[in-house]
Amino acid sequence: MAAWGERLAGVRGVLLDISGVLYDGGEGGGAAIAGSVEAVARLKRSRLKVRFCTNESQKSRADLVGLLRRLGFDVSEGEVTAPAPAACLILKQRGLRPHLLVHDGVRSEFDQIDTSNPNCVVIADAGEGFSYQNMNKAFQVLMELENPVLFSLGKGRYYKETSGLMLDVGPYMKALEYACGIEAEVVGKPSPEFFKSALQEMGVEAHEAIMIGDDIVGDVGGAQRYGMRALQVRTGKFREKTRLPKFS
Repeated sequence: MAAWGERLAGVRGVLLDISGVLYDGGEGGGAAIAGSVEAVARLKRSRLKVRFCTNESQKSRADLVGLLRRLGFDVSEGEVTAPAPAACLILKQRGLRPHLLVHDGVRSEFDQIDTSNPNCVVIADAGEGFSYQNMNKAFQVLMELENPVLFSLGKGRYYKETSGLMLDVGPYMKALEYACGIEAEVVGKPSPEFFKSALQEMGVEAHEAIMIGDDIVGDVGGAQRYGMRALQVRTGKFREKTRLPKFS
């Protein structure tokens, strides 16, 4: 096995996932994972460029950064690449008006977006908002459109909180894909465009960066397909035997 120095030769930038890598969410905001605050501080003292690359879609960037800072992390809003702001940019560029199936905590990110007479659907990790009524309404909006467009803020299957594993947006995205006979456009990891945006913000090329995450599909697999190196931590959703999805 190659030595770490050889494995990391040429690396100029580090992309860090947040949930399951830096902290586990939960009651009272959650808790920092042991050693993570110190690890981020060491990275920021090094010659490496650091960016936080997350699929968090229950909190606005401002709220997420506020939580991380309360947990002791040195992080600013401008250092975070998150799916909601990226989705807003796409909606504006394409003149789309979304029906939002999102968590109340992230709804403020869409304040400048026209949501009247929707011609697409945006789905995120809505938590308790994933009721039958809300899922059915998103289904109805899509089925009424001649060319239905579904955006999903990530496609994760589950994540870890202090109380245990929690369903993520991916299963609900798949339900709408199946019911409507469409394929969602994923905004967030493992989308190549999402990684591209994070790297551009850092000013490094894919071969010069390493992604650190707890998700073998979204973090590690997505980064490797984009030409980056990747490392899976043994915290968060990590399991010794990961059951990979059997659908495409």
